[in-house]
Amino acid sequence: MLSSLTIKDFAIIDKIQIDFQPKMTVLTGETGAGKSIVIDALGLLAGGRGSSDYIRKGKKKALLQALFILPEDARSYQILDEIGVSYDYSGLILQRELYRNGHNICRINGELVNLANMRRVGETLIDIHGQNEHQELMHPEKHLSLLDSFADKQIGSLKENYYQSYQRYRQEKDSLEKKEKHEKEWAQRLDMLQFQVQEIKTAQLQTDEEEQLTEEKYQLDNYQAIHDALENSYQLLSGEDIDALGQVGSVMEQIQRVSGLSSDLGQISQRVTDAYYGLADSVHEISNQLSTMEWDEDRLDQIEHRLEDIHQLKRKYGSSIPEILSYYQKIKAELKDMQKTGADSDEQKAYVEQLLRDSKQSAHKLSQQRKKAAVQLEKAVHKELKALYMGKAIFKVKFLDNSNDDLNAQGMDQIEFYIQTNPGESMGPLSRIASGGELSRIMLALKTIFAQRQGVTSIIFDEVDTGVSGRVAQAIAEKISLIAQNSQVLCITHLPQVAAVSDHHYLVEKKIQKGRTETSVKQLARFDKVEELARMLAGTEITDLAREHAAELLKLGHP
Repeated sequence: MLSSLTIKDFAIIDKIQIDFQPKMTVLTGETGAGKSIVIDALGLLAGGRGSSDYIRKGKKKALLQALFILPEDARSYQILDEIGVSYDYSGLILQRELYRNGHNICRINGELVNLANMRRVGETLIDIHGQNEHQELMHPEKHLSLLDSFADKQIGSLKENYYQSYQRYRQEKDSLEKKEKHEKEWAQRLDMLQFQVQEIKTAQLQTDEEEQLTEEKYQLDNYQAIHDALENSYQLLSGEDIDALGQVGSVMEQIQRVSGLSSDLGQISQRVTDAYYGLADSVHEISNQLSTMEWDEDRLDQIEHRLEDIHQLKRKYGSSIPEILSYYQKIKAELKDMQKTGADSDEQKAYVEQLLRDSKQSAHKLSQQRKKAAVQLEKAVHKELKALYMGKAIFKVKFLDNSNDDLNAQGMDQIEFYIQTNPGESMGPLSRIASGGELSRIMLALKTIFAQRQGVTSIIFDEVDTGVSGRVAQAIAEKISLIAQNSQVLCITHLPQVAAVSDHHYLVEKKIQKGRTETSVKQLARFDKVEELARMLAGTEITDLAREHAAELLKLGHP
């Protein structure tokens, strides 16, 4: 339920805070006092479209905040989990700030949310019904969900079974349609993958072969220079004319003879010895290189061709051999799936047809139960309309023609609420009923039936009793009071009969303070209720007779 509402710098409201209680609360006051502004504020907190026009003149922003106290099984908590807003069960706070530049800031429990998510939560908290706006009841496309809500116990499992069946059908059908729609592209893709897989497979690439081939090619390209350098080095180190290695060996022998005479000579001897053996190893390695070197022009050609093949593959499939091999594994898997899909095409078509038959069978079962539930709903509405002095009216749940058995996520049914308000008149869609008084009663009849089932914590009636009087007004008052037994009800009314049956009564007044118009709200005690009811009955001049009548109304409303 709505526990409190704070409004600041909104329209003609400077700042007010209203604490609400369970059951039925009415707001009354002169026309233009600001009663509907309170409802507008709640509508914005429920995710309604905002405007800078709402901001009080001379102020930068308007602030709206509401506190709701909910049971732990409230549907609102499920949505909070889905959108990632933290909560405990002590209360749920909605807050919205409107700025002159059109910017809105929405918060739930202090956490920023977008307007769409605020609307999702708000729809579970507040259900606003105005004279010309009745939300689900006035939107034919939502009538099916209302019927399903009414018949949840009878059709809940059937609806879930159908939905699961339909989802499987749609997924397989979409997959098949995608394949058939792009059959040419599919075949081209298949051919391309087959070519690419074969091309890479034939190449038999090795991870590090490009580096090895590049190095070998470099050596062959520079064969003569390498050979000459090695040959000259060998002759200089160990040749017949110049034997550098032998000379270093003689030096090593000379130094070794005196190396024991001092530490310095010992160090010199060690370095010369190291140099000699290092040179000896180098001479050996140079000799090996010279003996194994061989000019092979055919090998150079092979390497160049192989490197060119690798270059072409890199240009097509990746910047390196590892990338090419990774791509190869990816397309090989895709090719395997496509080949399997092609082989299973006929089986898939048969499977889709079977799923469609299963879904239609489930849809027919669901439709049969809906039609049974529709009869029950019609009887319940007729009973409520009779109590609202529309005993001659006929309410009908009309199932629209669907001879092709077209399916959607809800099944095969499309319905709309129809009404015949008076004998001899034609039956027509509920959404086109012209009489405000009749529409108010029809809406209240449906709301009485649906109030407990919908689970909305606060239902708001904004002058829905317009156009009625006398015994009809009294019947509407009783009906709203009945709805308040299951949900918190806030009601703006000009009917004293409705105000008299309320559990809580607030007076909305407009005053001039320091040259500015301001709206104030105060809760009325019993004496003040009598005065307000008398004003509603008598108008400007309140007579003793009006007060007596008001007291009698209040007594009848709360015997």
